[in-house]
Amino acid sequence: MTQGISGLGSTAPVLAAQHVEKVYGGRSNVTRALTDVSFTVEKGEFVGIMGASGSGKSTLLNCVSTIDSVTSGSVLINGADVTRMKSDRLTRFRREQLGFIFQDSNLLDTLTARENIALPLTIARVPAAQTLDRVEQVAQRLNITGVLGKYPYQLSGGQQQRVAAARALVTDPAIIMADEPTGALDSKNARLLLESFETMNQRYQATVLMVTHDSFAASYSNRVLFIRDGRLFTELRRGSTSRREFFDRIMEVVAMMGGEGSDAL
Repeated sequence: MTQGISGLGSTAPVLAAQHVEKVYGGRSNVTRALTDVSFTVEKGEFVGIMGASGSGKSTLLNCVSTIDSVTSGSVLINGADVTRMKSDRLTRFRREQLGFIFQDSNLLDTLTARENIALPLTIARVPAAQTLDRVEQVAQRLNITGVLGKYPYQLSGGQQQRVAAARALVTDPAIIMADEPTGALDSKNARLLLESFETMNQRYQATVLMVTHDSFAASYSNRVLFIRDGRLFTELRRGSTSRREFFDRIMEVVAMMGGEGSDAL
């Protein structure tokens, strides 16, 4: 179906993936994970990426988030081509411009929630007073001020993920990359986390790119890109429809693709 999917038409998208290809293996055993993938994400968008297991959705996120390298094509973030950056510059760019949220919150057990959120600012040598102020601000946004003094083992899975979201947001990155962020959560905590993402996006204009297999999670986004066999298949935009209506439309595409099922609303 649709190839070369684009964003909202801005002349300067936050993210522009152009003809991205990813190939694994050698001459005798080649696996083509991504084929000619092009799309953009505009500032303030909340974009979901959906596809069945093995479709290439996580590989795509890894490539556009600089965790993995592309075989060919380019990835521009705020106009900078990250596929051409040297290692030291890329490390700094990733720290300053990108926020990451994974299925496992990846919090450090020996640090409190406050210290975990502050970690990127500490590494960047932001002054202590400014760091504490920014941590408090982002904690208020995500309604986790009451757990800042607790250690990860004292938090529920949902609280851990919201702390991880705060850590991703605290540096005010150009874009937040989330890989199956609700995958390890029960339905209640998944809903709370997704509502936090919605708040980050709608109230604070955070730009979010989220990979998920779950239509319920995807229904919180503004736009969903569907990937099948390493290619962009089609997209849906929520527009002015309700989340319930958007969920139903997402499920229709998932069924059409012959993909995995999803949790119901």
